Amino acid sequence: MTFTSYMDQALDEARAAAARGEVPVGAVVVAPGGRVVARAGNRTRELSDPTAHAEILALRAACTAAGSERLPGHDLYVTLEPCPMCAAALSQARIARIYYGAADPKSGGVAQGPRVFSHPQCHHVPEVYDGIGARAAEELLKAFFAGLRRE
Repeated sequence: MTFTSYMDQALDEARAAAARGEVPVGAVVVAPGGRVVARAGNRTRELSDPTAHAEILALRAACTAAGSERLPGHDLYVTLEPCPMCAAALSQARIARIYYGAADPKSGGVAQGPRVFSHPQCHHVPEVYDGIGARAAEELLKAFFAGLRRE
């Protein structure tokens, strides 16, 4: 079996988010068999919604497409380590695997901070793979925040 990464598509969503003035985070949900069923980038400012993170928007679209609140066997590719809110939602959705790019020492919830999947109250623990496309994701984030500091 050959591994196919969908991180390039998540990075495209992150770039689109940056172009909209959003923090450049993108996410892609992949169904068993390798079909992309949802893509999203951050839209918290555009929608005036603090929950409109790329992962949440992609999960909502994928669940709608599946006609279910659960996505067993599905993978999520996201450019930044999920925050605690997103990690909890990914657990609730029963995502099988999470592939993320850049680590988030300040707000991460998987390998940093509360480590949601290590908590005894976590009902489902997905497989987690970090560092996929990390350099590109980090560069996008650094450029975005450097631009804000210049303004």
